[in-house]
Amino acid sequence: MPSTICIFEDETFGNFLPLVYTRPVYDLKCGTTSLRERIQRSFPKARVVLHCREYLAEYLSLRNPDCPINKLPDDHCLFLNGRILEERNLARLFPLDSKRDQLYLKDGQVVAARLSGSNLRGVETELKHPLSTKHFGPIAGTDVDVKLVSYPWDLVHRNGDMLIHDGEDLLAHKRGSKGKIWKGAYVVAPKKIMIGKGSNVMPGAVLDATDGPIIIGDQVKVFSQATIIGPSFIGSNSLVKVGASIYEGCTIGPRCKVGGEIDSSIVHGYSNKQHSGFLGHSYVGKWVNLGADTNTSDLKNNYGHVRVTIAGRQINTGLQFFGLIMGDHTKSAINSMFNTGAVVGVSCNVAMAGFPPKWIPSFSWVTGEGLLETYDLQRAREVARRVMERRHVVFSTAEEELFKRVFDATREERSYPDIDG
Repeated sequence: MPSTICIFEDETFGNFLPLVYTRPVYDLKCGTTSLRERIQRSFPKARVVLHCREYLAEYLSLRNPDCPINKLPDDHCLFLNGRILEERNLARLFPLDSKRDQLYLKDGQVVAARLSGSNLRGVETELKHPLSTKHFGPIAGTDVDVKLVSYPWDLVHRNGDMLIHDGEDLLAHKRGSKGKIWKGAYVVAPKKIMIGKGSNVMPGAVLDATDGPIIIGDQVKVFSQATIIGPSFIGSNSLVKVGASIYEGCTIGPRCKVGGEIDSSIVHGYSNKQHSGFLGHSYVGKWVNLGADTNTSDLKNNYGHVRVTIAGRQINTGLQFFGLIMGDHTKSAINSMFNTGAVVGVSCNVAMAGFPPKWIPSFSWVTGEGLLETYDLQRAREVARRVMERRHVVFSTAEEELFKRVFDATREERSYPDIDG
């Protein structure tokens, strides 16, 4: 009987670029956790194997030293698609103790697969690549109703719901808030608020959990005159600066510094938006810095659906509200402006008056009237090293190699004409 689960990337990973140049799809966030952590909660006793594209394996192994990467067990394995969003029924839908090989599908896409023997060996030969239905062989299939995310805006759009879902679970098991709410802070619906160890909510701050839980991690400081509206999550070791307005549907951190207005957005760890400016309905990667008065538009003037360019393809999101997608290690200068549905790649530097192009390929330096120049790889790596050292994080040789692999993989993008829509 299988006691191992393999969380895998499938062939649609490109729909999540540029965010997944530097991580597997299942390390994207929604709610208080990554998609991977959400899946693992359903199988707490299972051994976990991670599958990813080959060039990510060394970096992923560095970050997960106790977890096999692209290595399967000898007997049985339950494969779970890393794009699974909702996990409450996974253990019931895909029981670990079943003996029968089985394929589980949603609209023709593989949600899960239980494999053993020759079926397992057949998939093992393909682990250096994203997996698809054809890799799982001629196995009996059955349809299941499980939500898979397809694009970054799915994560942003569903973030509020997942924060409510996660918050309910966390609040049900909490043993009392360990942080301190100082006299003079204003708290609405305190039973839906959880504050971690060593965290401080200062006088004059407002926490309003009327419409959803507010979960604050350990060692967080919420400064005076800051407002957080639930459902929202502030990860550990983050700072919510004076006057910050954190609206519903936000996931921030860990180790972020945030100010100004943030609405319905996901911000990965070690990223900063410390100053005035608006970030709305956006997904921001790791080690990003948004300069003072950086603003995003998340609603078109004609109130139409937002179109977004992903890897050279223009896609209609079907949403009226969507802002910015920004890859890891990217910086914007003061007074930067990003149009509705803008996409900025990995390790870019955006410093120009007016709106930059709506699609900026990775390792681009944007100045003047929107002129794109290649950001030299060595300079980009040196800046990343300095930024990480300031937070006492080592820029490893695996990350140096990852930078090079992404730089090489996006070389063709930097020869594209401007794409605007």
